[in-house]
Amino acid sequence: MSGKIFAQRTAPTAGRTATVAVSVATVWTRPEAVREIDAPAIAEVPDVRRWVASMSKQQLLDLDGRTLTQLLLGEQVLVEEVSGDWTRVIAIEQPAGKLDERGYPGVVRTAHLTGGEPPQGVREVVVDATATALCDEPNGDVLLRGVVIGTRLAVAGERERGWLPVLVPAADGPLWVREADVATAPTGTPSAKDLLAVAERLRDVPYVWGGLSAYGIDCSGLVHLAHRRLGVTVPRDADDQSVVGEQIELGHEQPGDLYFFARPGKSPHHVGLAAGPDRQMLHASGQESAGKVVNEPMTEDRSATLVAARRTLT
Repeated sequence: MSGKIFAQRTAPTAGRTATVAVSVATVWTRPEAVREIDAPAIAEVPDVRRWVASMSKQQLLDLDGRTLTQLLLGEQVLVEEVSGDWTRVIAIEQPAGKLDERGYPGVVRTAHLTGGEPPQGVREVVVDATATALCDEPNGDVLLRGVVIGTRLAVAGERERGWLPVLVPAADGPLWVREADVATAPTGTPSAKDLLAVAERLRDVPYVWGGLSAYGIDCSGLVHLAHRRLGVTVPRDADDQSVVGEQIELGHEQPGDLYFFARPGKSPHHVGLAAGPDRQMLHASGQESAGKVVNEPMTEDRSATLVAARRTLT
């Protein structure tokens, strides 16, 4: 499988851009942060679904300080340093003003990258299913699993039997995606209703610190990924997201607006989406009672730290 997928892979070069060549690449604080149980996440062809499913609640909590974010197939990064199996990168498609004005910094497995820019096709589509697979031919053998919602793919030609040929970084020729699993890349202005609808489809996805996929996600990752699916770029972390868009007076928020939570004197540490009256909220909750994306009334504890609401889409 990996032979065809990575046949055209080239080594990333410091000072240049590289492209993610796997479905989901995890960005770590440092190579030493990786534990034995994290092997599926750093394999040549990572299996994020198996990785998340293998962890206990405590092992998931222990990702705090280890993982930072994740990168999707075809996403571009700026390479800062290549050191054997690991490459230090800036995720230029994930704004992170407080960390680096160029994007989100961290380290990723060198095997998950290929040098250069993503391939260009005749048009672009975006994965609309929570996850899909790419095959060697229409309805053929799976070559790349776990391509998640929000991933952009370059279409290489005409549809065939309900499948589209797409170009994948480093792959030897086009792969095929089920047409029903993708949508035309958005060009218009989405609405707050659209944003909430995308985020709602990720309900019950496990909470994973630094997660940005349909297999595991954190609070700001849910907000970032839902916007990305709609073609809108917002920062990766909650505190940076808290200055985007228009501030809304509490009590006047509408479904699809963002709630922000902070402790006294601190920057926002949590974000969720307004989902209905009486402060119903959709969010990725790391609390032990939830540990997943939930749509629930705002608890008293949450209300005590609610500091702002903002509107990114109307």
